[in-house]
Amino acid sequence: MANSWWNIQILCDTDLEETIFWRLELFGCRGSSSEVKGHSCLIGAYLPQEQAQLLDLAALALALRQDALCVGLPIPAVQWNLIDEEDWSSTWKEHWQPQEIGDRFLINPAWLPAPEQSDRIVLKLEPGVAFGTGDHATTQLCLESLEMRLGGDVKDLVIADIGCGSGILSIGAMLLGAKQGYAVDTDPLAVKAARESRDLNGIAAEHLLIEAGSVDRVAELINAPVDGIVCNILAEVIIDLIPQMTAIVHPHTWGIFSGILLDQAKPVADTLEENGWVVAALWKRQDWCCMNVRRT
Repeated sequence: MANSWWNIQILCDTDLEETIFWRLELFGCRGSSSEVKGHSCLIGAYLPQEQAQLLDLAALALALRQDALCVGLPIPAVQWNLIDEEDWSSTWKEHWQPQEIGDRFLINPAWLPAPEQSDRIVLKLEPGVAFGTGDHATTQLCLESLEMRLGGDVKDLVIADIGCGSGILSIGAMLLGAKQGYAVDTDPLAVKAARESRDLNGIAAEHLLIEAGSVDRVAELINAPVDGIVCNILAEVIIDLIPQMTAIVHPHTWGIFSGILLDQAKPVADTLEENGWVVAALWKRQDWCCMNVRRT
């Protein structure tokens, strides 16, 4: 079947939800949804067929089983089937509704009309095959941190979004008033989705450059160091990227780092401090944390 997707369905204890989301992202899933059913949670995830074989899916189910056994929770029920591109798009839209985040944001699906009477900043999103819809704790923490950072005069602010996914964080920064943004991702599908989201929100391409790559690509694009960095990916990747970020910062650059499980916070914080950063605040939600940092 051309352009087929794996539709992965997981019925689990609600206490396993965040761990399963982390596993799915690590596995390479392009989108996910969650629905509470009594004391259980039904999680749906989507992955291009070409990126996984049946043995890979079986290995994922085994890892989820082991995660549950380690914490003494019921073993999740996992099943999967193939769907085509059109079915994937329809299924995604059924599960995703407008969502208020923090004090200022409203994440609004592109296929739904924006609320007529709302004093919130409406961020339109058509996530396609990229992560970042606002439903995950780490994305929420990052957007709330951006609200705090960009609460005053930010007309000259320049930010970099490393591992931008759908572009939700850099677009959020631009809607809060940042002057210039640079967003990068190593996944070409994420780059495509982020550019579409940028256009959907009426942001000029020259004000938010979205390119394939990582920190080194940002270094090539910028004319001067950036004022802020947002980075919501996996802790292991953040640790590898932190030393490279020295090339794009100045003495007053701040950072927002998330995608970090609570038990991963110390090695991330240690690496930050070794590379000239101070963790000014650590915000927690469920099993995740977000670090607000600044240069020493």
